[in-house]
Amino acid sequence: MATGIKDKVAILGMGCSKFGERWDAGSQELMAESFEEALADAGIERKQIDAAWLGSCMDAVNIGNSAIPASTALRLNGIPFTRVENMCATGTEALRGAAYAVASGAVDIALAIGAEKLKDTGYGGLPPPFKGTFNDMWMPMASAPAGFAQLADGYRARYGISKEELKRAIAHVSWKSHQNGVHSPKAHFQKAVSMETIMNAPMISDPLGLFDCSGVSDGSACAIVTTPEIARALGKKELVTVKALQLSISSGQETAMNTWDGSYVPNTRNAAARAYKEAGISTPREQISLTEVHDCFSITELVTMEDLFLSEDGHAVRDYLDGVYDATGKIPCQIDGGLKCFGHPIGASGLRMAYEVYLQLLGRAGARQLKAPSIGLTHNLGGVPYLGIAGISILGLH
Repeated sequence: MATGIKDKVAILGMGCSKFGERWDAGSQELMAESFEEALADAGIERKQIDAAWLGSCMDAVNIGNSAIPASTALRLNGIPFTRVENMCATGTEALRGAAYAVASGAVDIALAIGAEKLKDTGYGGLPPPFKGTFNDMWMPMASAPAGFAQLADGYRARYGISKEELKRAIAHVSWKSHQNGVHSPKAHFQKAVSMETIMNAPMISDPLGLFDCSGVSDGSACAIVTTPEIARALGKKELVTVKALQLSISSGQETAMNTWDGSYVPNTRNAAARAYKEAGISTPREQISLTEVHDCFSITELVTMEDLFLSEDGHAVRDYLDGVYDATGKIPCQIDGGLKCFGHPIGASGLRMAYEVYLQLLGRAGARQLKAPSIGLTHNLGGVPYLGIAGISILGLH
């Protein structure tokens, strides 16, 4: 009977580019930037990598529909290199491919890398794959802010929360992340924003204001993975291992039936339940040290805390206002600033989240370092606008 990949895969090294409006670099340069850091961190040579997975969702101009631009940029000659795409969980999907290859015994050392150049599309948000600078910018569907604003309405209606209280809570989500982002030199935005500024910002889609929405950025992140035994043989003394890697994909039943009230994300709950089982976690609120979740909008992060079973249903508003998820709280969330400060270059985000957890677990996060974390969780979600997919990884010391 299958039991998952808990502690069968160790992270040998990780890297992350600077995120932002990277007009100075194309996708290949961004990939090289994150890869060189990971290679140095792993302490190996290129020729020791047996297989690789590239995550890229919408970068048709810079990357195209194959992994050839990545293999060329990284000079990884002759090995299997696979391009994967799974909406906003694309980076996590790349990590899953590399981790499963190692866990199965198919390869000894594998690479997962993700990259995206969203600024090159000329679009103000996440564009459809076929849109770009020379295409019209009209979409025959609701925008992402409008879709996630509906999540806020559904949540508020289910729990009887006033519009004012929810607005204060989601403003705290954004305030907390910008406070954290000040200490992240690789983040796109590195400036603290006051609660007053957030509360009084222009409205994008009620109740989401300007500072409740993540930015549009370019970036790349990557991981080199192997078995714990090989990592030890290569001289690694303190190991971060994969405790769980789970994806949940919707069948469409949420919108086809009347059993879903729009107040939560079923895929996140499905993936979380399976991930906790795989990792052997029975009390996540007590066992999880930190989280990096998909805060494309502030309401998304708030609802995700309940979908991850870290807050009781209907209690996330109070937990945020009480500081549970602040840098000094019980379970810090987005200690590096999250999507709010890094933006969301889709292929890179899942791996960028894992990069922060990896640094935190090894005590290498600098000014934002937490005190002795042992288990970290990453989370992505995506779809139309948030029903399609959820991806979760759990990393811990071994």
